Amino acid sequence: MTGLNTILILVGLFLAGGVYSFSKQQMPKGVIVLLGLASVMCLVAGVMRIQGLWD
Repeated sequence: MTGLNTILILVGLFLAGGVYSFSKQQMPKGVIVLLGLASVMCLVAGVMRIQGLWD
């Protein structure tokens, strides 16, 4: 596992925490959706790099 994989996964988890926090604060739905999409993209990219599917 390289540093970039770790960073992508940590950023994805951080953004996922932001989604939870923003939803509890009842922020606008658009912000929550964009933050959720960014979180999923970071997590998927990190996992794909770990699996060797994406170099």
